Amino acid sequence: MACAPISTGLLPKPPQFDGPPRHWAGAFAVVLLGLASLAARAADVNLLPPEQAFRFSARALDDRTLEARFVIADGYYLYRDKFKFAVTPDTAVLGSPNLPAGKIKTDEFFGKVETYRGTLVVKLPVSGVEAGQSVVLAADSQGCADAGVCYPPTRQKLTLALPQPGTGPGALVDATPPKKGWFK
Repeated sequence: MACAPISTGLLPKPPQFDGPPRHWAGAFAVVLLGLASLAARAADVNLLPPEQAFRFSARALDDRTLEARFVIADGYYLYRDKFKFAVTPDTAVLGSPNLPAGKIKTDEFFGKVETYRGTLVVKLPVSGVEAGQSVVLAADSQGCADAGVCYPPTRQKLTLALPQPGTGPGALVDATPPKKGWFK
C-alpha cells in the first residue's frame, strides 16, 4: 500500500546564486568609471544655447540684397553645408546664398566638412519685393562645440525693412536681442 508524502511544513529552498563570475566585476567597474568620467565632463562644460553660440543678425543692404551675419562664439563652429535661408512673403524669391569658403575639418560626426568660426557674412539676393516692404528672413544652421557636443539644426528668424533707393543699408537687426535688466 502506497502512502501519501508527509509535509514538514517548510518550503523548499530556492536555488542559490553565487553572483556573476568574478571577471565581470572588473568589467563592471570599468563601465562605472567611464560613466562617471562622462558625467564629470558634461558637468564641466557649460554649453551656450544655440542662439548665443551662433548669434544671427541681418540687414537689408538695398531693396535687392540682404546680408546675414553669424557671430560664432569661441569654441564653437558652424557647418557650411547645413545652411538654408528662406524669406516671406510668398511673393519674395531668395537667390542662392553667397557663402565664402570654409575651413576643412575632419569631423567625428560628419567626416570631412567645411566649417566657419568667428564672424560669417553671407549676401543673399532677393527679388519679388519692393523698397519699403518688410520681409521675414529665416536662417537654418547647424554647429557644434569643440567640447564634442553637436546641436540639432536651429532656425532663427528676424524681420527686415527693405530701404528706399538712395537711403543706404538698413540697420542691423539681431534675431535674439539682449534682454534688458530691471535697472538699465
